[in-house]
Amino acid sequence: MNSPDSTPRGNPRARRPTDLAAVTDWWQRLGGDEFFVLPPPRRDRYTQSDGHEDAAELLAHRGSAAPASFAYWHWQSHERAFDSRGRLRGELLVHWGGDHTVVAAGLGDGPDGFRIVDGGPRGAFALDRVTHRDDAGLPEPADPDGVRQFLDALDEPVDRGARAFRYRPLSPAESEWLHERLRDPLDLSAVARYVVCLERREGLTRAETDLLLRVWRAEYAGRLAEWSAWRALLHALLRHDHHEVWEVTALLGPEASSVLGRRPSERSLAVVREFALAGDRGSLPPWLAMQRALDAADLARAAAVVAAELTAHDAPETSLRTLYGALIEGVTDDWCRETGADHDAARTYARLAAVRFSTDERLPRALRVVAAQAARDQVGLVRDAANRPGVPALVGTDTAGMLSAVNRFESARDGLLTGTGPDLTAYEGALGDVWHRYRILTDDDVRWLRERVADPETGLQGLGFCLELLHAHGVAAYSEVEALLPRRLKDLTRPYRTTYTEWRHPLVTLTCLALDLGHPAAERLVAWWHRPRPVWKDELRLLTHLGAPDEAKAAELWDFATSRADDVGQLMTWVLLRARLDGEHPLLVADRLLGTPGLRDHVLHRVLLAVADPAQPLWHYAIDPRSRGWWQRAVEVADHPRLSPRARALGLRTAREHLLIRHPDQLSPSPTGAERETALAWIEHHAVAGTEVAVRRAGQM
Repeated sequence: MNSPDSTPRGNPRARRPTDLAAVTDWWQRLGGDEFFVLPPPRRDRYTQSDGHEDAAELLAHRGSAAPASFAYWHWQSHERAFDSRGRLRGELLVHWGGDHTVVAAGLGDGPDGFRIVDGGPRGAFALDRVTHRDDAGLPEPADPDGVRQFLDALDEPVDRGARAFRYRPLSPAESEWLHERLRDPLDLSAVARYVVCLERREGLTRAETDLLLRVWRAEYAGRLAEWSAWRALLHALLRHDHHEVWEVTALLGPEASSVLGRRPSERSLAVVREFALAGDRGSLPPWLAMQRALDAADLARAAAVVAAELTAHDAPETSLRTLYGALIEGVTDDWCRETGADHDAARTYARLAAVRFSTDERLPRALRVVAAQAARDQVGLVRDAANRPGVPALVGTDTAGMLSAVNRFESARDGLLTGTGPDLTAYEGALGDVWHRYRILTDDDVRWLRERVADPETGLQGLGFCLELLHAHGVAAYSEVEALLPRRLKDLTRPYRTTYTEWRHPLVTLTCLALDLGHPAAERLVAWWHRPRPVWKDELRLLTHLGAPDEAKAAELWDFATSRADDVGQLMTWVLLRARLDGEHPLLVADRLLGTPGLRDHVLHRVLLAVADPAQPLWHYAIDPRSRGWWQRAVEVADHPRLSPRARALGLRTAREHLLIRHPDQLSPSPTGAERETALAWIEHHAVAGTEVAVRRAGQM
C-alpha cells in the first residue's frame, strides 16, 4: 500500500510534494512591479515586527526608498500551520504591509488545492486547504481538514470583542453529527474538540458524561489534567451533579478552580477557598465570583470579605494584587453587560473603577493601596475622558462624578502610595513599564528598595530590579552586600536572563557594588566569575568590570566590543567605564565612537541613548519603542547641545519611531492627551528647525 504522501516507490521522482513544498513553490512565483514576497521564514523571523524589519532591509538592499506592498509569514505561523513532515494542520496566516488591495491581488486565489481568505485591511490573510461539505454543511468525518475547519467555525465566538465569549447555537444536524462522534469505543485524543464544542453549549448528555469519565480516569490515571478537554468534562460533571465530581476535583487540585467558579455552590466555594488560602493565586478570581454569587453581595463587598480572609491567613501581597485584578475585571464586565459598551469604553470604565476603589472605604486599606498603585497611571486618562469636549460621559456616570473621583484620589494619593513599590513577581515587561519613575529616588523609595533586597523571599528578578536602582543611583551600601552574602549566594549563582529588562543579573550588580566599596567579598566574587563552571556566566563576566574600573579592564572590554562577538552589554559597560575613568559624561564618550570601524552601528546607537542618564542607564538589549524611558533618552540626546549632529539625529529618529508618536494606543500605560500633545509639538518643532537648516544650507550653495 502506498503512503499517503507518495506515489508508488518505484517512481520516486513522481512523489507528491508535501503541503509545505506546494505552498513554497507557489509562493516563490509571486511578485511583480508593485508587490513582493519575503522568502519563507527561518526562526529569526518570529513576529510581525521581524517581518516588517526584513522587508525594510530587503528594500534597502535593493536601493529602493519608495513605499512597497509585500507579504510574508513568520515562524510562529509556520509552526502552527505545518507539522514536522510539512503537512498543513491549520491555517497559515500570511501578514502584509503596504496597500491592502495590491497585496490581495498579488496573492490571488492561492495554490491548487488551497484557498486564501482575506482578513480585511486590519487582518491577516489565511491560507488553508479546499474541503467539501454536504448539503447540511457537514464535513466527511474521515476528512481531517474538513473536520478541523468545521470545528473552527463552531468554535468562533459570536463577538470576539466581548469580554466573555458566547457561541452560536448548533443546528439539529450539527448537534447530531457531534454526538455521533462520541459513540463507544472512544479515542479521547480524537474526540477532545467534539467534547469542548458540545459543552460550551452545555450539550454533553449524562450518558456521554459517564462514558467519557470512565475512559478518562482509566487512560489518564494519575495525570488527569493532561487530556485537553478535561475542563469541559468537569463542567459537565458539575452540571449533572455527578457522584464522582468531588473525587475528581480533589485529584485535579487547584487547576479545577476556574471550572468550579462557573458552577457556584457552597461545596465549590469551600474547595476553591481552601486552594486559594494554600497559596494558589489562580483560585482567587473564582473565589471572588462565588462569594458574590452566593452572598448576593455587590462585588466590592465580596472582595472585602475575601481580602479579610487573606489578611487573616497572612497571604502574600501578590494574592491581594490578583484579587484586585479580579475585582476590576468583574465590575467592568458587569458594566459592559448592562450598557453594551465597546472595548474602548470598557477600558475607560476600568480606569475610573481603579480611581474610585482607591478611596472606597468598603475595601480594606491593603486593597485600596493596590488600587491606588494601578490608578496612579490611570488618573490622567480619567480626567481626559471627563473633560473631553463633545463626548458624553460614560453610561451611568457624569463628568462631575468622574472629576470628583479624581480629586478624592489625588488627595489620598501620597498617603496610600508612600513607601510602596511595584509587584516584583510580575512579568518583566510590567516592571519595565515603571522603570522611568525611578530616575530620581526619594528617601521612601530607597527605604522600600533596601527592604526588598533584605527580604529573603525576593526572587532574582526582584533583586535585579532593586539592586540595580540602588547601585546606579549611588545609594547602595555595605548593608546590601551583607544582606545577600553569603546566605543568598546559592540563589544568586543561578542563571537569570534579562533580555527584555533595564537591569542586569543581580550578581553582576552585586559584584560591581562590592568592588566599588572595597568589600572583603569582592575578591571571592571575582574568583567565581573566572571559574570554568557554570558556563552561563561567561557572557556576563565582563559586565562586572564596571566595578572599580581600571585601564586593564577597559582594554579587555574594548577587545570584546570590537570582536563581533554577541554583545549583551559589553560595549555599554566600556562606555560607562571609560566615562568614569576620564571624568566625563558617557554620552560624549559614545558620541565619539560613531563611525568607528569594528563596532556594529545598531549596538552603538542603542548604547548612545541608553547612557543619556548615567545615574540610571538602560540595559535593555535593544531600543524599546514602548518605553517612556527610551522616549525620554531619545529627546535628551536630540536636544543635547554638546553632541554631534549625527548623534542628535539618531535621537530624533528614535523619537519619531516611538509608539508615543506612531501608535499611542499601544503604549503602556497609555499617554494622556497633554503628554501626547507635548510630544507631537516637540516633533513638529524639530521638523520646522530641520527645514530651516536645509533652506539656509541651500542658500549658501
